[in-house]
Amino acid sequence: MPVLALLASAFLHAFWNALLKRERAPQVAVAGVLAFALLFALGAALASRGVAFATARALGWGLAAGLFEGLYFATLAAALARADYGVVYTVARGGAMVIVWPAAALLLRESVGVGGVLGACLVGAGLALATIRRPGERRVSRAGLAFAAACAAAIGGYHLCYDRALAAGARPSPLFAIALATALPLVMVSLRGRLRPREGAAPRSRAALRWAFAGLLCTGSFLLFLFGLEAAGAGVALTLRNTSIVFAQGLALGLGERPTRAQATGAALVAAGAILVSGW
Repeated sequence: MPVLALLASAFLHAFWNALLKRERAPQVAVAGVLAFALLFALGAALASRGVAFATARALGWGLAAGLFEGLYFATLAAALARADYGVVYTVARGGAMVIVWPAAALLLRESVGVGGVLGACLVGAGLALATIRRPGERRVSRAGLAFAAACAAAIGGYHLCYDRALAAGARPSPLFAIALATALPLVMVSLRGRLRPREGAAPRSRAALRWAFAGLLCTGSFLLFLFGLEAAGAGVALTLRNTSIVFAQGLALGLGERPTRAQATGAALVAAGAILVSGW
């Protein structure tokens, strides 16, 4: 069951990220998506049973996860505004795994075998391929890569914080709700006046529908991930969720992107490394 939840989470995550890439101004749209996701998360939290946060420590880790979530949403939108979706997704998700696996082994004492080491090496090689270009190939935005790398660090941070919050007695739905409530003000501050309306009432209504749908997918993705994380641990949960890189490459084609051979090979290596690390 945790495996299926994490794989479903991976698909939904890649899907809502692709919808964000389709927006003319991803850095503005992400605020709308996050606001709707918070509404859905609050609804899920109210419907959940049991004590939301069994300890103060669980609440503290939830707030810390929210800080990383805020950084994640802001840097994701900034990266998508500057670089192709397929490259951004590969760097952000693969880079996060490189961060979380050593941390899970050193800080959380999760076991890492030979397969984990080999998988991590494949991920590193895949990231290198995904970000290089050959003569004549379209240049990859350095700013986009920088924001994608920052996004990877944020993903690694909220994964570890969510793991600690669940271990300390947090329930998944309230945990995600408190994290989003912490993240939204940070994202709003990062926009710095970009939210000035430029469209009429009808276009804004269509935008709201798009953001609501993306927010619903985002909420479903994160809740499935938290349920899987609760059962599987930080390293394995992140690895299985990173199979979304495969989904992302297919969605990138749907967006009209044509990845280079190196980028496609890099994404395949990252996905293969993720599977190897998971012990499949």
